[in-house]
Amino acid sequence: MHIDVELITVITITLFAAVVNGALGYGFSSLTVPVALLFYSNRVLSPALVLIEVVVNGYMLLVNWRSVPRIWRRVTPILLGLFPGIIAGSYALSTVHPDWLKLLTYVILLPLILLQAAGLRRPIQSERAIGLPFGAGVGVLYSVTTISGPPLALLFNNQGYVKGEFRAALSLIRVVESTATAIAYYVLGMYSPASTSILASIVPSVVIGIPVGAYLIRRMNAETFRRICMSFDAWVVGFGLSRVLIDLTFLPSPIGYSVWLAVVLIDAYLLYVYFSQKRCTKQDQAIVEVAQRASGVRWRNARPGARADRFSQGG
Repeated sequence: MHIDVELITVITITLFAAVVNGALGYGFSSLTVPVALLFYSNRVLSPALVLIEVVVNGYMLLVNWRSVPRIWRRVTPILLGLFPGIIAGSYALSTVHPDWLKLLTYVILLPLILLQAAGLRRPIQSERAIGLPFGAGVGVLYSVTTISGPPLALLFNNQGYVKGEFRAALSLIRVVESTATAIAYYVLGMYSPASTSILASIVPSVVIGIPVGAYLIRRMNAETFRRICMSFDAWVVGFGLSRVLIDLTFLPSPIGYSVWLAVVLIDAYLLYVYFSQKRCTKQDQAIVEVAQRASGVRWRNARPGARADRFSQGG
């Protein structure tokens, strides 16, 4: 009996990615694509994933619909910028060599993932001014890879979107981009029997994974879960980048894997910083609680690590 290891691997990663998407509201393609690209080209993979994305993103938008009125004006420039980017990216997908598309995918994803992992935040004052070019860039990236979660999450976290607004903005943009990309693929005749075969194989993973993720996230720390998923993503992208650099003869084997090693070391350091800060925060909270009990004073609006003269006291 023949066992298709490639397909089993893709089914497994899509199940994991669907759990993450159900928990965080994004992450399906950004986890699936780096692994699946080890076995399939963008040209075969993207048409299969985009149809899944239309349904998944539609479901997430429905769940977060109440927050849409608060964010739709802010994301309108991004939505408008998506369309020219999707047209350009879809055309590139149909014409550019698959290995070069893989290289482009990994090179763009890796810094975005590491920036998220580092927790970098520098709010942009002219949010509307960057909307159109940012949307165009996201449109190109999504139509080539079906990935847009990392740059969108980076922007929305950077601009201080709260949880409901974050999920609603992400869902709205991804519904528009996945629907527009699915149409563009159809016009360009990119749906093939190979893509259809992958689609049929991963549908059960999505159906099972999303509700499981929504259930699990209510019983664990969402930020820690997100951070661990980013580490997994960074390590897979680093490995994929090493492989494609070797395949394109930019680096010989095994020197090419030094890129992967560098990514692992950088992410390990960022993980250490994250958990160290988390441990310090818990210690600060414990100190505040002890001080509250000892003094019999209720401190309001006290933040871990904040100076004592910023605490307000009440009887």
